[in-house]
Amino acid sequence: MQGLAASTVGLIGLAVGLACGFTVQRAKLCTFGAVEDALVGGNWRRLRAFGLSLALAILGVQALVVFLGFDPGTTTYVPARLALAGTLAGAILFGLGMALVGTCAFGSLVRLGTGDLRSLVTLLVFAVLAYAILRGTLAGLRIGTIEAVAISLPSGAIGSYPALLDGWIGPLAGQFVGPVIAIALIAAALRDARLRRSPRLVTASITLGLGVVLGWAVTGPLADPFADQIRVQSLTFVAPVARALFALATGEGVLLDFGVMSVFGVMVGSATAAILAREFRWEAFDDQREMRRHLTGAAFMGFGGVLAGGCTIGQGLTAGSLLAVSWPVAVIGMVLGARIGIAILLEGSMLEWLRALLRRADRRRSAAE
Repeated sequence: MQGLAASTVGLIGLAVGLACGFTVQRAKLCTFGAVEDALVGGNWRRLRAFGLSLALAILGVQALVVFLGFDPGTTTYVPARLALAGTLAGAILFGLGMALVGTCAFGSLVRLGTGDLRSLVTLLVFAVLAYAILRGTLAGLRIGTIEAVAISLPSGAIGSYPALLDGWIGPLAGQFVGPVIAIALIAAALRDARLRRSPRLVTASITLGLGVVLGWAVTGPLADPFADQIRVQSLTFVAPVARALFALATGEGVLLDFGVMSVFGVMVGSATAAILAREFRWEAFDDQREMRRHLTGAAFMGFGGVLAGGCTIGQGLTAGSLLAVSWPVAVIGMVLGARIGIAILLEGSMLEWLRALLRRADRRRSAAE
């Protein structure tokens, strides 16, 4: 049976990105906004929506493994050498960057589709820094220094929790961890009455989850095995954004790639939703301070996103769908970085935040005495 051609896979990536951009813009679903709602406002509705996306992605990958013979070991998220220190450091940087920008890489694409020119500047800086550390002048630093600190798994093992459990406990142990996590996430989402009453949020979360599964399917078991230009991948918005800019600027590289085309699809889908809702409007920086904050955040996201192995979607959903060992490390790091960024924004600067931490520590010590 002949698989899908590279051009077809690219067009499917465009369609998946369009669907995700359209539904996410309509639902106003944002990963940083979800984290901020939970950490600052105690509102977990949007995080539970992402939990529903992750649950569907996990169950979908399980189905691909059982029915289509999908091999998670063919992806980049479950390597035999785990540079977890670099993943954590990169994730913290990415989380800090998205706090300074006010959204992640995926959210910047969605915002750009609505006419936000701040996101255009953010994405340009983000893509340049990401490409520099991915394949450019900073790649040697990443490979030779940061990723050199890694844990090597036993021969034949891959960096996913199901595979590790199979090796440690037995061949059946790993088969149950995914469904158990997925059921817990679905139960948490269904218990949230506000989420159940938000059809747009539910639709966006389902679209993201199924988009991850479709990405793995069309670039993996359904793809033409002889098409060298097809890489096994799914939704992520760090390397594909960098590759898209490089291909557009130089004419080299592959544009009809699932990841690259999904980048363009997100922008088109978001723009379509904004125009239909009469929400499309051109926006720019208010002042030099806002621009400086976005430029700094974009640099942090570009540098950190490559070290972390993906963005909030790439690690949070796509790596999570494989139950990769790096997945919780990256998610925890991004949340921690975002929390630090929120504190810095509230206090005005890193120095003021550190001073505030010291003042609170002194007050607690005095109260204890």
